[in-house]
Amino acid sequence: MTKNKNNHAIWATRINNSTSSLFQRIGNSIDVDKRLYKEDIAGSIAHVEMLFKQKIISFKIKNKIIYGLNKIEKEISRKKFEFNKKFEDIHMNIEKRLFQIIGEEAGYIHTARSRNDQVITDFKIWLKSATKEINITLNKIIGSSLKLASKNIYTIMPGFTHLKNAQAISFAHYLMAYVEMFNRDKKRFNNNLDNLDENPLGVAALSGTSFNIDRNYTSKKLGFKKPTNNSIDTVSDRDFVLDFLYSVSLCSMHISRIAEELIIWNSDGFRLINLSDKIVTGSSIMPQKKNPDLLEYLRGKTGSTYGNLFSMLTILKGLPLSYFKDLQDDKEIIFKSYDTLLDCLNIFNEILKNINPNKQRMLELANSGYITATDLADYLVKNHSMPFRKAYQKTAAIVNLAEKKKKNLDELTLEEIRKIEPKLTNDVLKVFDLKNSIDSKKSYGGTSFDNIKRMIIKYKNKND
Repeated sequence: MTKNKNNHAIWATRINNSTSSLFQRIGNSIDVDKRLYKEDIAGSIAHVEMLFKQKIISFKIKNKIIYGLNKIEKEISRKKFEFNKKFEDIHMNIEKRLFQIIGEEAGYIHTARSRNDQVITDFKIWLKSATKEINITLNKIIGSSLKLASKNIYTIMPGFTHLKNAQAISFAHYLMAYVEMFNRDKKRFNNNLDNLDENPLGVAALSGTSFNIDRNYTSKKLGFKKPTNNSIDTVSDRDFVLDFLYSVSLCSMHISRIAEELIIWNSDGFRLINLSDKIVTGSSIMPQKKNPDLLEYLRGKTGSTYGNLFSMLTILKGLPLSYFKDLQDDKEIIFKSYDTLLDCLNIFNEILKNINPNKQRMLELANSGYITATDLADYLVKNHSMPFRKAYQKTAAIVNLAEKKKKNLDELTLEEIRKIEPKLTNDVLKVFDLKNSIDSKKSYGGTSFDNIKRMIIKYKNKND
């Protein structure tokens, strides 16, 4: 490893270099923000190129600095760089190493900038990349959901309200609800990219700089649409951090809801799905057990993403303008949320690939609970010009009759049904067929088989 021989802090001329070990331990962030080394180096290269373009530094100095920065990036990527906690953060560690490589001319690197704008620039670049990585993973989940849905268009199951049998649906229709949820997550993360597309570099500590810099140039070099408008707001703004944390929390919540549902469906009481041995664990004492631990892990991790969001909200709640050390925690909070969500998304994608619906049990449960009652009420409205509330009452009476006789609706005879509504004919018996019930829901967004096929094709084309 390359060792930093100069152990003096940048500000040692002004401040006695005898900082307590406790403060050094608490005050440094290098263990966290060294993750930003690529972004920091990219920002520095763009900055010195701009300084040369504006004739603030010479061609020779520019080239020496860029040479040194490229060398440092190689050292870090090859794990041959020694990070020194005395230098607090990734910016100072890189700068001190640059002095060792090229000498005093390294001092030009910080012309017309501060760590305040430097760190936000690094952070925004990293967040843009992280956001895109999350959306790539969400696309994988959507793809796995679509694949499972395509195999289960005609798999009949009960849809639930209050965890009670409500109406017959296709299992594919349920899976497509997940697709909608994750697609909204994608949109939410994509919307965040707009706020991340303003370049902080060049606002310096809080007031801008007297140097004739070109912030549009560095914006273009670093992939931003434009520079930020107000220097004070720029160094104090962490709205983009909250946007990301909120998006992570919502996505985590969606995963948690789905995990909860799959846990219930996998329970002995429901038995609607089976989980592959790849995604379950056993019991230390009960040999027969296969536990949905991964799903429970996903459900539990939502709490930490919520906690991270509220931590950041609390930090910002009473913070004056512009920069304060409080903001140092933003990166650790973000990294934790990002890592947690990405792990959860990848785990959930594996779970989707290892779910097997218990089709027989789904059908069995769909045939219970008088699940076609609403279909009967709709039939009376459409075929006998009956107001829905009257049709509702007639249907409820027929359900009461079936319950009394301990029969399903499709087990009642026409004669039994006609005791309640004499106008009914044999045609009414078709209403109780589950496939007919599902396929009748042809309204846009409904569970009819044709609707499901169209939505699967739509999202497959969108996801390709």
